[in-house]
Amino acid sequence: MKTNLIARMGRIAGVTAAETRERLLRAAADVFAERGYDGTRVADIAAAAGVSNGALYAHFGSKAELIVAALRAHGRRVLTDLLAADPERPVNDLLLDVGRGLLRRREPSGFLVVEALIAARRDDDVAGPMRDYMGERADWLAGLVEAGQAGGELDPALSPDALAHFCLLLAMGSSLVTPDLHAVGDEEWAALLTRLVSALAPPRR
Repeated sequence: MKTNLIARMGRIAGVTAAETRERLLRAAADVFAERGYDGTRVADIAAAAGVSNGALYAHFGSKAELIVAALRAHGRRVLTDLLAADPERPVNDLLLDVGRGLLRRREPSGFLVVEALIAARRDDDVAGPMRDYMGERADWLAGLVEAGQAGGELDPALSPDALAHFCLLLAMGSSLVTPDLHAVGDEEWAALLTRLVSALAPPRR
């Protein structure tokens, strides 16, 4: 009974509850990225999505819940997308491709993770869900490393958790140090990445 009531409250006429939720997540990603967490009101997101505040709260209990949900739905997933497009592609090639892409300019939603990380430092309600989110991303990366080790592409002596952490640090840092703040040549960057990734290979016998 309560579930049906929430669904009715949070639905736009002629649009399903799932479509309304997706509209809210898309609007939240855009507004948070543009205005920051502290500068965004729930009413701003509702207005951008074309719904009432009540409709928003029918789907999300708080602004803190909404920013992490928006990050899950619309945060950058470059490595995931590349792997889905070519599941048999060597892990080394995937890491190189993603690393090269770190120099590219981001769409506004690409900075959503920055806003979520900053908010997590100031707001305990954001910190908990962000720890879960980062843990999930780290576990996924560690699993990819383990698959590369099992396939003989990566040195089995490497710590999957440590390498996953390094990848997360590099990705998050690229969201902060953008090309307009400090630029490096594509060829120089690619050469460095190639050396780094080659160092992850199993030692020659």
